[in-house]
Amino acid sequence: MSKPKILVYGSGSGSGAEKLVESSRPGGVLDADIVGFVCNRKSAGIHERAQRLGIPMIYHPTSRWDSGLYQQVAKESGADFFAFSGWLLPAYGLDPQTAFNSQTVFNIHPGDLPEYGGVGMYGHHVHEKVIHDYKEGKITRSALCMHFVTPVYDQGPVFCRRYVDIIDGDNAVTLGARVNIGEHRWQARITSMVVHREIYWDGINHRTLHVPPGYSIDADA
Repeated sequence: MSKPKILVYGSGSGSGAEKLVESSRPGGVLDADIVGFVCNRKSAGIHERAQRLGIPMIYHPTSRWDSGLYQQVAKESGADFFAFSGWLLPAYGLDPQTAFNSQTVFNIHPGDLPEYGGVGMYGHHVHEKVIHDYKEGKITRSALCMHFVTPVYDQGPVFCRRYVDIIDGDNAVTLGARVNIGEHRWQARITSMVVHREIYWDGINHRTLHVPPGYSIDADA
């Protein structure tokens, strides 16, 4: 029986994409095949990782989401699922009549959603806002989240939230490093649950989100 196929989208260093590849190898926690990487930035480190890992690289230099283009990329890849890992473009025009839709596209985010999501809230911007709110006494911890992707940026149903404590003296860099460790720890194993339909939803109603018995969406990283 063939394994589920995943196409990974990234706009940055690609460290999460590399962890997914490593975790898909024999003995890893991700029971799936990574069929390629997609990137929209020429300078992004994910290009070097793709070359080193022997993963096909699909490069489209654009700063805007082109639904027709990305639907075609998805179709040609033959992938069953589409993992956003450091991908920065809002995904407009997801089509429920194609394989590339809100049931098969999912994202990992370095902050608690929905409070620390939305356009412009990525990477260090998230961590800077979190540290600011911590110093204001509003919060005591951050989180990493995984969620299904909808046309409304960072508003799809969250199916994994792992909390990361903020330590006195933390700044955006030190907090970001610990959140990243948590992302690398959880992304592959939760991704495997998604691609094997242990975690799913109908693509429309958040209340249809299904997780396995005994699984906790919210937990410590």
